Amino acid sequence: MKTIKPLREKKNTAILLIHCPDRQGILATVTEFLNNNRGNIIYLDQHVDREEHIFYMRVEWELEYFAIPRNKIGEYFNTLIGQPLKMTWKLDFSEEVPRMALFVSKMPHCLFDILARYTAGEWDVEIPLIISNHELLKPVAERFGVEFFHIPVNKDNKEEQESRELELLKKYDIDFIVLARYMQILSDSFVQQYPNRIINIHHSFLPAFAGAKPYHAAHDRGVKIIGATSHYVTSRLDGGPIIEQDVTRCSHFDTVQNLIRKGRDLEKIVLSQAVYKHLQRKILVYNNRTVVFN
Repeated sequence: MKTIKPLREKKNTAILLIHCPDRQGILATVTEFLNNNRGNIIYLDQHVDREEHIFYMRVEWELEYFAIPRNKIGEYFNTLIGQPLKMTWKLDFSEEVPRMALFVSKMPHCLFDILARYTAGEWDVEIPLIISNHELLKPVAERFGVEFFHIPVNKDNKEEQESRELELLKKYDIDFIVLARYMQILSDSFVQQYPNRIINIHHSFLPAFAGAKPYHAAHDRGVKIIGATSHYVTSRLDGGPIIEQDVTRCSHFDTVQNLIRKGRDLEKIVLSQAVYKHLQRKILVYNNRTVVFN
């Protein structure tokens, strides 16, 4: 099956994510900078954490008539605003299409969902490769025309195999990674190569129902709500900043298989929402928490 290229939005915009100590006039200062340089603002959202006294902002503007050359925007902004206001900021351009790698094991539901959205043109992204510690899902990759690499990992070869994975990620110029039910724990050294750029998905039974059969354990306890959580991966297992969550009701009528089906449906939706928000540059991480803009 030949991969269908996503339908590009064809926007020519710049996106700025900001956080800094809160003070009066930050919003006005940023918008004045853009307006004075003929930047037509098409999106603006901001939030103030009253407890931490931190200001957060996302602003997107059109570049067609912007007075500052694209390769000088960051330099100008940092000199005039970023440094004086002690800002942490990140500048992206909508024309730069992110490159995503998928890591999988044996479960196909999240992989199929991501590849279907990709080939349907829902996401402005490139998927050059899939890496797996099993060969089971290789036919799925072939069906969608994505290169597949089988890299089996165990406790004895983990360091060596992760080095191979990192070499592939560098070769294919990967911007971020999605663990689409990849049943391996990444090492700290691996995670540090992609800070806030590895997205994971798992059921929300943790820590109450850990282990290989969480749905069976939850069924035995008669749970009434099941859920899924997507987060950025950090060195703390399943403790990274949360991007997206959702839940669904269940009852004594639900069998274990029903719970598994509902859980996998949630995993697909929650993971896809997390990936989409990452692609839209709508997530800002601060102190292991996320600000997710609308």
